[in-house]
Amino acid sequence: MLKKSLILAACFLTVFSGAAGAQDRYQNRPPVIVSPDLTAPWVMQLTGERVVYRQQVPTATRKQQGRRGLVRRPADAAAQQASIARRQKPAKSSIDPQFLPQMVAYATREKPGTIVIDTNNRSLYLVTGKGEARRYGVGVGKPGFEWAGEHRITRKAEWPDWTPPQEMIAREAAQGHYLPARMDGGPQNPLGARAMYLGSTLYRIHGTNAPWTIGYGVSSGCIRMRNEDVVDLYERVKVGTKVIVI
Repeated sequence: MLKKSLILAACFLTVFSGAAGAQDRYQNRPPVIVSPDLTAPWVMQLTGERVVYRQQVPTATRKQQGRRGLVRRPADAAAQQASIARRQKPAKSSIDPQFLPQMVAYATREKPGTIVIDTNNRSLYLVTGKGEARRYGVGVGKPGFEWAGEHRITRKAEWPDWTPPQEMIAREAAQGHYLPARMDGGPQNPLGARAMYLGSTLYRIHGTNAPWTIGYGVSSGCIRMRNEDVVDLYERVKVGTKVIVI
């Protein structure tokens, strides 16, 4: 009888220690990381381990753009910072990273290949379709020289010559700045490496020999880009491309 009792006690201790060891293993192991679409109770039943959900980023709502059916999403919020700062005296420094070319979410009813220039946000969008666009930082017209409208690219030029209009020559002369009647294309030319002329207007999308002005309102109405960016855009668009300035 005594021998039987000792055997039962030994079995009980073995079972108890095994359960305690298993419990220790569960407590000491790191938590399991699972997606929120799994159901925690089922995981608990299968493993007995703690469940930690990944933090979800809430889906941003779309912001409607009133003109021409354009829709911009908060994913493009970096570019919107430019309209808040509105600095008019750029310093000669490196360009703000937010104005470097990048693919962004951009929903619009415009066809792929269309250029949309948002002057408030200092951004040029080349629509690629599927709710995306290639965004470039730009410099725009200074106060009093802003404009909006729709045109087509009517001419393209590499290292274009510059012939300042008489109005600009007179305006700058009144401020003590004397412009040449004409300047050959080249690195010192303010039109930069490439130019795309808009309709019958005097406005162009062009490069610049002052890249630190990108993101500012400093031009006489033309849209300026870094030389490397305007070369990239130049290769992607054709004469006849639709350009919308808002």
